[in-house]
Amino acid sequence: MKDKILVIDDEETTTQLIGILFERRGFEVVKSHSAEEGLRAAYRHQPDLVLLDIMMPDMDGWEVCKRLREMSDIPIIFLTACDQTRDVVRGLEMGADDYILKPFNQEELFARVNAHLRRTPRPNIGEELSFNAGDFVISFLNREVRVRNEIKHLTPKEFNLLGVLVRSAGRVVGRDELVTEAWGDEYGDAIDSLKLYIHYLRQKLEVNPNRPQYIITSRGVGYRFMEH
Repeated sequence: MKDKILVIDDEETTTQLIGILFERRGFEVVKSHSAEEGLRAAYRHQPDLVLLDIMMPDMDGWEVCKRLREMSDIPIIFLTACDQTRDVVRGLEMGADDYILKPFNQEELFARVNAHLRRTPRPNIGEELSFNAGDFVISFLNREVRVRNEIKHLTPKEFNLLGVLVRSAGRVVGRDELVTEAWGDEYGDAIDSLKLYIHYLRQKLEVNPNRPQYIITSRGVGYRFMEH
């Protein structure tokens, strides 16, 4: 079955270029030229990944990202000319998995899309790990995390990061190893983003994010998932 990519961008030249780039490599590409059309297409076509512009006339990409996250945890990559650091941070905080600037390098775009589509090593399909007498449960089959009997909604990038940590519970995982295992070799230079995503995980999982019980920092080395 072909991987399916949804492109939401009001610039027809961009959608056509991406269509040519990925269709030649065996992908199915769904093109939408407005935010509303893109949301309908996401519901109808159930894509494997979304490439999303920010500046669109009917609705901006921030709102589209928010609505997509309400219906799915598929990878979302912002593809935009908005190059301010605050825009990148906002995109990640909205639940996007990546942020690529226009004009983009075609080979880099293809590599990053592929990295997200194969982003995790395939776990044992029925694998479920439980810690702290069932207080913390992660299911790799359902890609679901329950903490204190409450389901926590993680983005794919957050789940992959947590997955690497819990499979190495009790061991310090170095920053380089953590990034490449969770997100792929193409993201070996994304160490700067790691601290931000650890912050997101703690906000969602810890009772007191400032005094974490599960995700512990090993200063100067990496992070460890603490078993209780």
